[in-house]
This record gives sequence, structure tokens and C-alpha cells, in this order.
Amino acid sequence: MTAEYAGSPESSVALSLSEDKMSAYLQVMEADDNTRFSVEGLERLLKANGIVFGLISEVLANLAGAPKSFFASNVKVAQGKPPQNGENGSIRFLFDLDNEDSGPAVMEDGKVDYREIRRLNNVSKGQLIAERLPATKGVPGMNVLGETVMAKDGKEARFALGKNVVTDPERSRLYAVIDGLITLTERNKINVFPVYEVNGDVDYHTGNIDFIGTVVIRGNVLTGFRVKAAGDIRVTGGVEGAELEAEGSIDISAGIMAANKGRVKAGRNVKSSFIQEGIIAAGEDVIVSQSIMHSQVSAGRSVICKGAKGLIVGGLIQAGEKIEVRTVGNTMSTPTALEVGVAPELRNELTQLRQSIKTIAENIEKTDKALIILDGLAASGSLTPEKLEMRTKLSHTKRNANEELAAAKERVWEIEAALDNIEKAHVNVVGTVYAGSKVVIGRYTRFVKDSTTRVSFRLSDGDISLVSHF
Repeated sequence: MTAEYAGSPESSVALSLSEDKMSAYLQVMEADDNTRFSVEGLERLLKANGIVFGLISEVLANLAGAPKSFFASNVKVAQGKPPQNGENGSIRFLFDLDNEDSGPAVMEDGKVDYREIRRLNNVSKGQLIAERLPATKGVPGMNVLGETVMAKDGKEARFALGKNVVTDPERSRLYAVIDGLITLTERNKINVFPVYEVNGDVDYHTGNIDFIGTVVIRGNVLTGFRVKAAGDIRVTGGVEGAELEAEGSIDISAGIMAANKGRVKAGRNVKSSFIQEGIIAAGEDVIVSQSIMHSQVSAGRSVICKGAKGLIVGGLIQAGEKIEVRTVGNTMSTPTALEVGVAPELRNELTQLRQSIKTIAENIEKTDKALIILDGLAASGSLTPEKLEMRTKLSHTKRNANEELAAAKERVWEIEAALDNIEKAHVNVVGTVYAGSKVVIGRYTRFVKDSTTRVSFRLSDGDISLVSHF
């Protein structure tokens, strides 16, 4: 609106107000070099027209002192206080959901590992996933007429709940119900899925995988890559020289062709159509439908390879209780070792202990020889302070070595006692076992000199006997 006023300064200025009433303007309509206004007069003019808030004193002073310089100009003389709308609430994730593929990892030495490109958002049961940050209240403003201008409060955020998540009673925090992978789906629903799927090969595109649940790979796992899962691992393709480790079981549809690289390790079972030049370890069973060729296989309970082909050739096969196979070895007498009757890790520990005992004994012998020389010097009174210190250190070393040797021998005795408790251990050959094969049950060994068929190797009266069956 615009108005003109008679008198001084009323007769010389026009007042206008912005449409939102947040600004007031004065325009000098008449003025010469001698025209002067008082600040008080201008303020009275403004207040008489309802302009009571946000007067700009500096502008009023300049306008009053030199009206002519503002002739025909709209001069803002009052400014209201705008309202401050509240900020909307938001969801703060404790995980970076937009940065799973963050590029290759840079190692401490500056080298780049292009296999480490994926960071999965693993979460444990009961773990906090996200927090709801509350909206803020708006702060009212005031226009130049002294009227309150209302502000808008921010909108509260809401969790878009998906599967396997739950909020606290106040709906301010979000937790995982199960172990799994945090995933956003349609309309930003927050989920925790127990299975992570790879629709293709594990290669430089996917990188290594470390997941808290089960991993399903609808392709192959290529050489040099690693897949680790707290649940199971299922591979619809094959596995090359890669590292697979699962706390549960590992199931490989198309077989393992590892070229003696990598390792497949499962807390429970490993199943595969074939194993070629692989290193396999299972807490319970290894089950192979076709063949195990030139591989190292260990199972806490059993190794089963007795399908239509059911062939084991070359390498070392170890099982805590039993090995069941159709054919062992070949007509070329390829060395093939089958061991049962003790957990493979105990047998391996026994081998390491025996080597350790040999090394410790050799070190003690060397220490004894050095001490004999030093004792001779002491007897002749020519032992220098440096030699005396050496003698003391060697004596201490010998005591520690003897204690270590005694502990190792005791552990060997415990394992050997376990090896004697092998009544149920056996090797069943459904088809043929060829010459060149070796069967070990507990601490007893039998070499197969002549090929034979349909036999079971069992321990009887301190020896391994062949029992014909089937």
C-alpha cells in the first residue's frame, strides 16, 4: 500500500509496505538542499502508520540528514524478523549404506589390494542399526507491524521397517533381530537379510566377501579370492584356487579345481562333485560324489566318496571315524594315503610335536656342550664376567627347554592314548583298492601290496586286517 502525508516530513515523503508486511519503505517526494528531517519525526510518521518493529536507525538517520540524496528512491526503513521453520527429523545410520563398493583397499605399505573392494554392512543380532533424530520446533518471526508470523515445525522422521528389524518402545532406535546384512529396499525400507547373494562370479568385480550370515554364489569363485561366512557357503559353479571358510557347511555344485592353491574349510560339512589338487578341511564330513584327485582332505568325522565313480587317487585323506570310497588308487600304483581313527588336527599336531621334540632335544644338546666348556673355565678360575653372564643365561635357557620338552612329551602321550581308542574307525572300499595305497588306523599302518576288491580295513589284535564284505 502507498500513502502520502501533508506537513513536514509527512508532506514530503510517501510510505509503502511490502505485501508480506516484512518491509517498510519511505520515498522522498519533495526535497531541496535545505530540507532536513528529524529522526524522531520519521519515527513518529512510521509509528503513526503502525510500523513499530524492526526500524533501521542508521537508515533513518541518513535519510533525516540528507533527504534530497534519497529523492524518488524507495528506502527500506524497517525490516521484520522472518520466522525460522523447524528442521525435519532424519534417520542416522550407524553404517555407510552408500559406500559398500568403496574402491580397492590400500595396505600399510602403500600397495593396493584390488580384491578388497567390497565392505559388507554386517550386523549382529541385537546390534543398533540406526537412530531417529527428532525434528525441531519452528521459531516465530514478527513483521514490521509488530504482528507475530508463525513458523512451521519440522516433520518427524519415521523408520520404514523391513524384515528382521525392531524399534525400541520410543521408536527412536532401530535394532537387528538376526545376524545378517543391512539392506535398503523399495521406499527405503530397512532390512536385515540372513543371506548374501552374488549373481555371478566372485572376481575383481565383487572382490573378497566376509559376511556374518550365509553366502550364495551363483557362479564361480576364481583363484586368489576369499569368501568367509559365519553361516554356510553355497556355490552353484566351481571353485578355483580360492579361500573359502564357513562356520557352517560349504556346498560346491561344480567341483573344486584348486591347483594346490587356496583352501576350503568348513565348521561342519564340505560337499562337492569333485576335488582336484585341493586342500579341504571339515569339522564333520566331506562328501564327494565323483572323485578326489591329488588332494589333502581332512574331516573330523568321515570322508564319503562312493558314488558311481567314487575315486580317490593320490594325496592324503584323513577322517576321525571312517572313510567310505568306491576306488582307491589306480593301476599305476599312485601313492594314496587314507588315515582314520583320530581327529586329523590331532594327527597333524602329533607330527608337529615330534618335530618340535627333535628340535628342542638338539638345542639342549648344544647348550650342554657350551655349558661344559664354561664349567671348565669356572673350575680353572678363568671365567670372565662376560662368560659368567653367558653361563647364567644358558643355564636358564636349558631349564626352560627341559620344561618345554617335558610338556611336549606329555602331550604326545595324550594323543597316542587317543590313537589307541579307535574301535569304530574303519576304511570301507566298495570297489577296488590298488597297490601303492596306504591305510593308517590310529597308530597302525598297512601298505597295500596287491590290489583287492570289496574290503573293509579295521583294527584287530593290534594290526590292521582286511575284512571282505558286500
